[in-house]
Amino acid sequence: MALNFDAIKRKLDSLSGNNRNRNRSWRPEEGNKYTVRLLSFPDNEGQPFKELQFYYNIPGQRSILAPSQFGKRDPIQELIDKLRAEGTKESYDMAKQLYPKMRVYAPVVIRGEEDKGVQIWSFGKLVYQALLSLMMDEDYGDITDLKTGTDITVTCSKAPGQQWAKTEVLPKRKSSPVSSDKAQVKEWLGDIPDVTQMFQLKSYDELSTIVNNWLEGDTQDNEGSDWGTDTKSEKPAADSSSSSYSSLDDAFSDLMK
Repeated sequence: MALNFDAIKRKLDSLSGNNRNRNRSWRPEEGNKYTVRLLSFPDNEGQPFKELQFYYNIPGQRSILAPSQFGKRDPIQELIDKLRAEGTKESYDMAKQLYPKMRVYAPVVIRGEEDKGVQIWSFGKLVYQALLSLMMDEDYGDITDLKTGTDITVTCSKAPGQQWAKTEVLPKRKSSPVSSDKAQVKEWLGDIPDVTQMFQLKSYDELSTIVNNWLEGDTQDNEGSDWGTDTKSEKPAADSSSSSYSSLDDAFSDLMK
């Protein structure tokens, strides 16, 4: 088999700290207000933003990128299918907790931070719905359009007593070009990071080991745990120490770094 020199170069860059995608993530910090211009990912089947699926609920693991979304063999998905096939309430509830969750990624230029170039903003379902609703609104249309798009005001706040901060988006009243400098626009478009390169896609064998270790540990040590019960929480943990994060965006920002 011929060597894949592009893959070798990516691995070398990663090991030497030269990964261009390193530290390209952005998140709104609680209590701040930002003006953001969203761009579209190129070659993304006509979709402006990129959806990725992650597994969250395997103790001791950071969020795991799901291989099945790329058409690859996936032992966690195989476990889900097996649990569903068993047909019991306990197996179905356990499978439900293992289902992958969606996280959405958008290339952005932060006004006032244009010198940092294109960054990647990670957000959840509610922000995703809000942005897509704006794009379906005839008053705004394609907010990512380079000439007639619209800047977005992004705020992040946490109500008293709430565990997670809430991110809200509001469009500016008028459309505007992303930049009046054509050379700058060209540079930004050529520098949109590949989101899939920001995460390690584990091999089938690696994931099989993780699943087997978890199942063996669960059988021996976790009697009486809430696996197999329908918890009311919809907020997944990014890793086993997620309680130290003040928001889900904090957890994902750490994961991307």
